[in-house]
Amino acid sequence: MTRLRLASVNVNGVRAAFRKGMGDWLATRDVDVLALQEVRASSDDLAGLLGDEWDIVHDPATAKGRAGVAIASRHRAQIHRVELGAAEFDSAGRWIEADYELDGTTVTVVSCYVHSGEVDTPKQDEKWKFLDAMTERMPKLREHNPLAVVVGDLNVGHDQRDIKNWKGNVKRAGFLPRERAYFSRFFGAEGEQVEGADGSTGPGLGWVDVGREQAGDVDGPYTWWSWRGQAFDNDSGWRIDYQVATPDLAAKVTSYTVDRAAAYDQRWSDHAPVVVDYEL
Repeated sequence: MTRLRLASVNVNGVRAAFRKGMGDWLATRDVDVLALQEVRASSDDLAGLLGDEWDIVHDPATAKGRAGVAIASRHRAQIHRVELGAAEFDSAGRWIEADYELDGTTVTVVSCYVHSGEVDTPKQDEKWKFLDAMTERMPKLREHNPLAVVVGDLNVGHDQRDIKNWKGNVKRAGFLPRERAYFSRFFGAEGEQVEGADGSTGPGLGWVDVGREQAGDVDGPYTWWSWRGQAFDNDSGWRIDYQVATPDLAAKVTSYTVDRAAAYDQRWSDHAPVVVDYEL
C-alpha cells in the first residue's frame, strides 16, 4: 500500500502566506501533493517559495494578482489540463487537473477555486457558469480515471452544518439554495434524481464529500473564518474547502484533518488546510 497525503488550502496570496508562517507548517506535514488556491503570484515566485523538491503545475488568473490555482507534488505530473467549460468562458486561475502515478496507481487531482459570487451581480452569473461547467466536467473526470478528486475552495456551504450562522446567510452568496442544489447533485447517488434546497431536481453524480463522510453529523469542522471580529476565536466559520472524491478513491481514505491554527495570531491564511490521507 502507498500512502498519498493530499493537502489543499486557499493561501490568500502565497507570498503573504509564507511571510506569515506557511513554510513552517509545510515543513512538518509530510505532504505528498499540495493543492493551492488564490496563489496570486507568478510561477517563478511559487517555485522560489516551495523549493526544487516540488514539481509544480500552475494556472494563473487572466487578471494579474487575482485567483490562481496550482498543484505541487513530490512526483512529476504525467499530464495536466486547465480548460473548463465553453471556449468563451474564462476559467483561468480557477481549475487545474493533473495526473500522478504512485507505485503504478494513477490518481487525478484537481485544484479548484470557485467564484465567491455576489447576489444579482455579474459575479454571481460567473459563479453559475462555473458550477455548470463543473457539473459537466465531473462525470468525464470519473470516466478518465476512477481514482479522481476535486479539492479546493468551492465557496459554497452545502447544508446547515457547514455554516455557524446559516440562518443569517440564506440570501447571501455561498449559502444560496440554488448554489447548495449543485452540491446535492454532486454528492447524490449516481443517476438518481436529487432534489436541491431550491426545489430543483437533477441527476446525482455520485461523488463523495470526504469531509462530511469522515466528520459525520456534526457542525463543521469549519475551514474558513473571517479576519474580522471574533469569528476565529468563537469558531464562527464556514466549511467551504472540500476534498470531493470518486467513490473508489473515497473508499481509500484513512485520515481527514482540518489544520486549524492554534490561535488567531498564528494564522497565515483566513482558510485552514484540509489534509487527507489515502491508502492506494
